[in-house]
Amino acid sequence: MTSALEVPLDPKVLEGLPQPPTITLQSPKDYIFDPRENIVIHCEAKGKPHPSFSWTRNGTHFDVEKDSKVLMKPGSGTLVIDISGEKAEAYEGTYQCTAHNEHGTAVSNSIVIRQSRSPLWSKERNEAIVVQMGVSLVLQCRPPAGLPPPVIFWMDNNFQRLPLDKRVSQVLNGDLYFSNVLPEDTRSDYICYARFPHTQTIQQKQPISVTVLDMETMNETVAALYNVTDFYSGDPEGERRPGFMMPLGATSTKMVLRGETLELECIADGLPTPEISWEKDGGELPSSRMSFSNFRKTLKVSDVNEDDGGDYRCTATNHLGTARHVIKVTVKAAPFWVSAPRNLILAPNETGILTCRVNGEPKPEIRWFVNGVSLENAPEDHSRKVDDDTVILSNVQTGSSAVYQCNASNEFGYLMANAFVNVLAEAPRVLTPPNRVYQVITNNPALLHCASFGSPIPTITWFKDSQTSVKNGDPYVIHENGTLDIHVAQPINSGKYTCIATNNLGIKENHVYLEVKEPTRILRQPEYKVVQRGMSAVFECKVKHDPSLIPTMTWLKDDGELPNGRFEVNVDSLTIKDVTDGDEGTYTCIMNTTLDQDSASAMLTVVEKPDPATDLELTDQTDRSVQLTWIPGDENNSPTQKFLIQYEDLLHQPGVWINLTEVAGTSTTAQLNLSPYVYYSFRVLALNNVGYSQPSQPSSQYRTNPAAPDQNPSDVQCVGTKPGNLVISWTPLTGFQANGPSLEYNVLWRQKDTDEDWSSKNVANASQFVVSGTPIYVPYEVKVHALNDYGNGPEPGVVIGYSGEDLPLSAPENVQIMVHNSTLAEVHWEPVSFPSVRGQLQGYKVYYQRERGVHDTEDTEQQVLTFSGNRSEGRLPGLQPYSLYNLTIRVLNNKGEGPSSPSKTFKTPEGVPGPPSFLNAINPNLDSLTLEWGPPMNNNGRLAGYTLKYQPVNNTNELGPVKVMTFLANETTITLGNLNSSMLYKFYLSANTIKGSGPIITEEAFTVMDTTVPSRQVDIATQGWFIGLMCAIALLILVLLIVCFIKRNKGGKYPVKEKEDAHQDPEIQPMKEDDGTFGEYSDTEDHKPLKGSRTPSNGTVRRDESDDSLVDYGEGGDGQFNEDGSFIGQYSGKKEKDTHEGNESSEAPSPVNAMNSFV
Repeated sequence: MTSALEVPLDPKVLEGLPQPPTITLQSPKDYIFDPRENIVIHCEAKGKPHPSFSWTRNGTHFDVEKDSKVLMKPGSGTLVIDISGEKAEAYEGTYQCTAHNEHGTAVSNSIVIRQSRSPLWSKERNEAIVVQMGVSLVLQCRPPAGLPPPVIFWMDNNFQRLPLDKRVSQVLNGDLYFSNVLPEDTRSDYICYARFPHTQTIQQKQPISVTVLDMETMNETVAALYNVTDFYSGDPEGERRPGFMMPLGATSTKMVLRGETLELECIADGLPTPEISWEKDGGELPSSRMSFSNFRKTLKVSDVNEDDGGDYRCTATNHLGTARHVIKVTVKAAPFWVSAPRNLILAPNETGILTCRVNGEPKPEIRWFVNGVSLENAPEDHSRKVDDDTVILSNVQTGSSAVYQCNASNEFGYLMANAFVNVLAEAPRVLTPPNRVYQVITNNPALLHCASFGSPIPTITWFKDSQTSVKNGDPYVIHENGTLDIHVAQPINSGKYTCIATNNLGIKENHVYLEVKEPTRILRQPEYKVVQRGMSAVFECKVKHDPSLIPTMTWLKDDGELPNGRFEVNVDSLTIKDVTDGDEGTYTCIMNTTLDQDSASAMLTVVEKPDPATDLELTDQTDRSVQLTWIPGDENNSPTQKFLIQYEDLLHQPGVWINLTEVAGTSTTAQLNLSPYVYYSFRVLALNNVGYSQPSQPSSQYRTNPAAPDQNPSDVQCVGTKPGNLVISWTPLTGFQANGPSLEYNVLWRQKDTDEDWSSKNVANASQFVVSGTPIYVPYEVKVHALNDYGNGPEPGVVIGYSGEDLPLSAPENVQIMVHNSTLAEVHWEPVSFPSVRGQLQGYKVYYQRERGVHDTEDTEQQVLTFSGNRSEGRLPGLQPYSLYNLTIRVLNNKGEGPSSPSKTFKTPEGVPGPPSFLNAINPNLDSLTLEWGPPMNNNGRLAGYTLKYQPVNNTNELGPVKVMTFLANETTITLGNLNSSMLYKFYLSANTIKGSGPIITEEAFTVMDTTVPSRQVDIATQGWFIGLMCAIALLILVLLIVCFIKRNKGGKYPVKEKEDAHQDPEIQPMKEDDGTFGEYSDTEDHKPLKGSRTPSNGTVRRDESDDSLVDYGEGGDGQFNEDGSFIGQYSGKKEKDTHEGNESSEAPSPVNAMNSFV
């Protein structure tokens, strides 16, 4: 079975295709017209060829041409009926439009045409209504039936709407309900108005008069004047439980159609007026589609669906009780589409399906028509099969195009739809514009369209970059309509894409391009700012975007545009200068490109120091306290942390504000402790994170009464400054502390631990008093008492001090010295008596001086050690060994030092000497060098001699064996022999006394390098492989010599033989001294040394180092070549030359090189 082809919307495609008619515009099913205007019934259709139109009225053909009042618009089926001067009722009825061409017939809905009506109110006489206060009341409207129904409202004679509230309600049918009446409801002009929308006319009912009576004040005479039948007596006017005025009873029912608005109302009476609430049994009210009106007495649910059916419970409540009513709601449904039939385009021999799926309650009945004729009455077609809501068309043929109608109906309405079947044979067309460029952001879906048309339906295939076939599967999905879907596009997906549409009638291709761009991202978002008023705020917004896209940065404040003025927008920031309170809000930066955007927001809070407090008030005033209250100023977005209360003393320190106390920032009151005799004025400062506010305005002045001082002077001290006096000092009280006028100080003193009476003296405006004629350094008791005109302060405390000191009288006696070692001695003495100190004992000073060494006369500076407190011994560290010292001791007090003790001398024993003064290495040779050194700066005894240690250090810094040498005291140089050449040596030298060796001094030095012998030469002559090699070479040479000897005996005269005959004895042919060659048997180059020989830099050949001699290997006798050697040289000339030239070397002689000359 073949899927049907969608009808293309492209008019260029449609223009060339045959097409059955399609209704494009029609009037609504229910058409109410105004009789003052023409009737216009719309019917528009399209098709190829353009369709013709006809009409039926009330089921029969309506001949438009025969009625001069009816006009059909040219090229259209729309009717215009001129009803002026005619009875409009004559044109009421049910109309249906038909559009026909050679490919089929389409029909419109059945359109019911009715004239709008606004009938007059029926004549009636309304009797006056008299009711008792508190009872319920209903005023009926009963408007005339209109088309459409009128809109109802109640007004008075002055056309003012009557007020509605919880007690007074207008219900859906227009009646006016009073839950309980009040005297103010009395009026004679309750008028119900009906407004008819189409005619825009308003009609009114006769006025209704209502009188409300208070029966407790009405006497029987007045009551007799009223007609009993017009009198609503009811229950007494007292309070009563709720009851329902509508709907009546415990339950009621309501039917509503799906998609319409459900309106439920409950009107209750009762006194006091009941409150109305709603709930649904077994479920919740649909909050998104639900609303209340008429003071919650009406519940509205819009767009009703099947789930809205059920029991709705309204509850009326006042303090006397509750009433409930259940409304059972049933939801029915006129037919509605589940899936309407769709137009089909089929190729010959294809099969298509028309489906007409509807729903409704009760279930709709479905009928099929073809070209406006029911299928029961249509010509038989064996290719067509009908199955309830489905029509299957099999193997359609050219010429079988038609328009099918589906009609679904139930008791609440009907649905009707046209769907044509167009049998076409068309080659593929690609409707998507060519070379379209699609741009998407990375990780977003990309949809590449390939809208096509053809019959049969073309098959769509895709290729990327004209090569790679795109198949269904990650990351590609090809939809039925040919669209290529890349779910998560990546930069690698960019490129050229080709879609190819193919059917059996042809092929068509189209190219599109995909560009995958980098996303726009805000890298640095704006951050929350707290800025002080008047400062600048800077919001950063750094963005990354695809370089090929043009970005646009936009800043918003509170989702609106930025105000003009102090806002400066830069590339990646927003600066707000001179911030004000109005700048607070949320700032959003939005980076837009043509494809995407990113945004980020941050808040700005403007803060400032708090505003000053106001309205300072003093309450609960006493001599020593007062309560201060104030009204805080604006915190300016920064919470107040604390309040600081300051005072000004207008009597003692006018103009100076002093901190008094602090209270929490949440307080607005403070209990202040006060002092007497102060003229107070208070002010308040508030502190937040920004700082202190400006001070508040000062409070009113508050004066406290004088009183005796509350305290005495502080920091009382007594000390003697010279012999025979005592200075008493204190910190005076401030004027604030004086508590009254005429402040004085009563100074009292007496010698401690005696029976003396207190001596005293009153002083004013002073901070000390001097007592003269006191004994030397005796303890005194002292007090300082404050007083003024209003009395004395509290009893002062006693302070102990001493009178003035004098120099000590005595010196320490019985001084003894014990020498522990060469640098430490211990001294003992007998302390002086305390009376002789004549002051506070500070300790003892020991004076000692090195007179000289034992063998010298060098003096040193005097040294002093102080031993604090009452000591009788002390240690003297850091002495020079082998020295003579002189020592005295003095006692010490605050005044100074006493007389010196008798001088004592002592000696220190010998110690180890200091290090030698220097150590130098001089005159280095191949195997020796010289050391010289100087004696120690401090011998610390009799110098006995020196100890020298030294050891070699190899290339890896490893130390060799140590050698030790000793020297007499008068020796200061030594030449060391038998050292290794080119070797680093390390030397250690120390001086000695009988006490041992002193500190070591070190030195390092190299011996001279031997330039003729390479360092670290490996002796390969002892290697096994080399010995084997040499044996093999010697054997080879022996064989060669034997072969040459045999050939010489056989061959007569060779060139060599001729040359040998020219000389009597080739055995003794000497080498030339200038180049080292053998006469005429030299190589072709005259000045080259023999192969493997070493040429010194002076150009001479050292015979004792020649590698060409066989003497070293036991083959030669006196270092000269024999005739066999000449023979070999003659016949190996060229080869020898090449080898010789490539092996010249500056290395040391080697047996390997010697052998190479014979190969």
